[in-house]
Amino acid sequence: MSHHTAMRPEATWAARWAGALLCLAVAAIHVVDQGGITTTRDPYYVGVGYHVLEIAAVAAAVLLLMGLVRLGWLLAAGVAIGPLLGYILSRGPGLPDYSDDIGNWTEPLGLVSLAVEGALFLLSVPLFVRSLRRRT
Repeated sequence: MSHHTAMRPEATWAARWAGALLCLAVAAIHVVDQGGITTTRDPYYVGVGYHVLEIAAVAAAVLLLMGLVRLGWLLAAGVAIGPLLGYILSRGPGLPDYSDDIGNWTEPLGLVSLAVEGALFLLSVPLFVRSLRRRT
């Protein structure tokens, strides 16, 4: 690998920390949105989805900080894309038994969530692809 395409160790470390912090921000935003850690949103499947997302976000952050980058970046990309798709579906056509957010595109917490998830997606996908090219 040429020196032009290799990431310096400090750049890798900074990217992993940034990814971990963005994952934790996604989890925190969704905890706030659902009304707390022990609260489950209605309908039940949406609430369970929130809990799965929050656990996955924390797991991705831990994996990134432990240096398990391939799995960490893959999970981080999922943590980013899952709620982005949920936002579009819940505000567009709606979800089964869940139509409260249809048309609510400018909810402040939702916009913050989109920004964080977008940044995480833009960070995680290229770094996941790069991890596939490395021999480890």
